[in-house]
Amino acid sequence: MPSSIAAPRITDGPLTDLAEFVISGGEIDLDTATALLRLPTERAYDLMYAAYLVKRHFLGDQLHRCGIVNIKSGNCGEDCGFCAQSVFWQKEAGTPTYGLMSTDQMVDAARESVDHGATNFGLVAAWKGIKKGPQLDQICDAIKRIKAEGRVLPDVSLGVAGPEEMAQLKDAGCVVYHHNLETSSSYYSQVCTTRPWQENYDTIKHAKAAGMEVCCGGIFGMGENMRQRAEFMLEIRSLRPEHVPLNFLVSVHGTPLAGKQDIKPLEALMLIAVFRLTNPTSDIFVAGGRIQNLRQLQPFLFMAGANGMMVGNYLTTPGRTREMDIELVADLGLDGAIHG
Repeated sequence: MPSSIAAPRITDGPLTDLAEFVISGGEIDLDTATALLRLPTERAYDLMYAAYLVKRHFLGDQLHRCGIVNIKSGNCGEDCGFCAQSVFWQKEAGTPTYGLMSTDQMVDAARESVDHGATNFGLVAAWKGIKKGPQLDQICDAIKRIKAEGRVLPDVSLGVAGPEEMAQLKDAGCVVYHHNLETSSSYYSQVCTTRPWQENYDTIKHAKAAGMEVCCGGIFGMGENMRQRAEFMLEIRSLRPEHVPLNFLVSVHGTPLAGKQDIKPLEALMLIAVFRLTNPTSDIFVAGGRIQNLRQLQPFLFMAGANGMMVGNYLTTPGRTREMDIELVADLGLDGAIHG
């Protein structure tokens, strides 16, 4: 049960009392989370250390490494302002479009992700959501084959879905259903107008009810303020997701959010740290934008409370090479290092 004791005050000294509060079962409230995000960057290392203590207590140094493949690209009817796969922006963004991959292509992509060190592999489709029918049947066939090979755990990200679709995916062997809230409920209408925020939230609840683990996160740097970032962290916490992907906006030409400035590296690390303090037991892995926003400070993401990262390429942007990520985790001496 969450602690009823009030969170320690944020002072100029170390934030280890805050770490101890979270480790003992305390939950950081909205005002405290907002205040932590507003700390000057001179306090970044104090904040990171507190988050590291929490991560180390609950998760040790084991790494979560996720790979994905875009099994259907472009022509999505949603108007998400960050997404180059939206039918509204894809032409200007120059996004390649193609229909649903064959089952063989999905299985081959899963095998490739193993070579990049992935422990989980996500089949991701650009559409509003999945319904029962031939497309879902084809995806479930791929899940069964990936699961049978036993080399990587199959996950999916298929948009909004209901109880029947979730039950079919679970029966096929899907381990994790991924669907992002994207941002806080109070800011969401500034990012997407074609799908209500509550539909995203309910999709995660349907997946949990079906017995799957859930992966739910979002994107920072889309114009939201610090309090809205804190709101988002607590909304994620209310779902108790096993896995949380943190993305930083990658500005894509042709989308409404093109031209937004990257979040500075220390600010990005502070965001990761506060997310760990508000979501202490979830896998938190850094996905899109870690190259552009963390730059030379990428190794610090693990010290800031993250316990994983996306490996290989993303949906419409390239990632780091396999060799670079092997070197990164090996140099840090972390458990579950990527093996050659």
